[in-house]
Amino acid sequence: MKKISLLLLTLILVSCGATSTKTNIKKPLFEILTQQSDGGASIRFFEILTEEKEIAMLQNDKKLKNKIKPNDIQTSNFIVLNMGEKSTGGYKIGVGSAIETDKKIIVTVKETLPESETVVPQVITNPYCVVRINSKKEIIIK
Repeated sequence: MKKISLLLLTLILVSCGATSTKTNIKKPLFEILTQQSDGGASIRFFEILTEEKEIAMLQNDKKLKNKIKPNDIQTSNFIVLNMGEKSTGGYKIGVGSAIETDKKIIVTVKETLPESETVVPQVITNPYCVVRINSKKEIIIK
C-alpha cells in the first residue's frame, strides 16, 4: 500500500510541476517589414532611423502601422532602402546579409534587376524596403 501511495504522490507532483520552460527566444538580427516594388522615393538613397521622431514617422505608415511596437524605439533601429525611379517593373531592393560585430551591424544591400528575357510592366516604379534591425548598435550600409 505504501508503494502505491508513493507512486500516486509522485505522479501528482510530476504532473503539477511546471511544464512551461521559458526559453530566451532570440530575435533575428534583421526583419523585412515591407518590401514594395513601388511607392518609394524617386532618388536612390539609404536612410538609417535611430531617433524616436524618425521611427514615429514609420508608425504612421499604414503598411507598417501594426509591425512596429512602441518599445521597438528602445531596442531597434530601422533602415529605409530606396532604389530610386526605374523605367520598368521587375526591380527589387532588400537586405542581402547582415553581420553583427562587437560594436556595429554591417548590412549589405541586395538589388535585384529584371531578367533580360522576362516580360516586365512598362511603367515607372520606385522600389523600396523598410528593415528593422534588432539592435541599437551603429549600422554600416554597404
